[in-house]
Amino acid sequence: MNQTNTTPKDFFLHLGATIALYASAIALINLSFSIINYCFPDALAGYFYSSSIAWPISMLIVLVPILYVLEWLIKKDIRMIPEKNEIWIQRWRIYLTLFLTGAVIAGDLITLINTYLNGEISIRFVYKFLVILIVLAIIFAYYILEKINKAQKTKTVLIYLGIIIVFIAIISGFMVVGSPGKQRAIRFDNQRVSDLQNIQWQIVSHWQQKGKLPNSLEDLKDSISYQSIPIDPENNSSYEYIVKDTMKFSLCSSFSLDSQDNKGKGDYSYGGNRTSPRMMYPIIGPSDNWDHKSSHSCFERTIDPEKYPVLPKN
Repeated sequence: MNQTNTTPKDFFLHLGATIALYASAIALINLSFSIINYCFPDALAGYFYSSSIAWPISMLIVLVPILYVLEWLIKKDIRMIPEKNEIWIQRWRIYLTLFLTGAVIAGDLITLINTYLNGEISIRFVYKFLVILIVLAIIFAYYILEKINKAQKTKTVLIYLGIIIVFIAIISGFMVVGSPGKQRAIRFDNQRVSDLQNIQWQIVSHWQQKGKLPNSLEDLKDSISYQSIPIDPENNSSYEYIVKDTMKFSLCSSFSLDSQDNKGKGDYSYGGNRTSPRMMYPIIGPSDNWDHKSSHSCFERTIDPEKYPVLPKN
């Protein structure tokens, strides 16, 4: 048998390593971008979502070990059969990686120069440029040395440098989003805010239909329209509703954490929509915000009869 023939094992080892490499590089860059966005807010940027960090971390934790295992298996085969260093899929993988990383680095430099000349450079952009340059330069340098099959110590240094960068990025990501317990508490708090917005809109609808505030949340229930009253998602307790005046009321709930100020910590929204994802119901007035502390918080609302008039009976 000709040892230089590409076997199915060779094909899938190299294909798997290529996919793992590219996906890991993209995940690392996206994770770094999200961390930079969070640490350097911009008034023109959108809102931060924890998924922008959770997904890249999940991908890196799974794909990076797979990449290194596949690369180790490939090197093991080459040590046993040196001719496998010249099989077509090995050469194509190296040249394709060199081409793509070189092209992206060149494009990155062109973008930097163009941005600088237009006077639009920002600290966010500089750090993102450096992230792309460093990540792709390490990959490019490694595969250049792999092609000439020299400087084994330098390649080893690049391998460990890549592991260190991935480790730092993952730790930084956890520092930004916090522990899984914190993320769960945030989700509970966000659901509480969403429930209060829902109740608020039901109260406004009740006012428009009947010309008065409901005496209690039980008055909002409607078996015909299947309208129900949300309850606390964590402990199944009822939300507190207090009538203050003929058009003034308060809604209260206990929260686990202070409200998260994520405005400007996301990416730029080129579609022009920078609305908070929490604001899904009509607002009543300028004071209608949902910022809260990690305690029992109440939100006082006053209905504006000109904005929300009582509907005619007919």
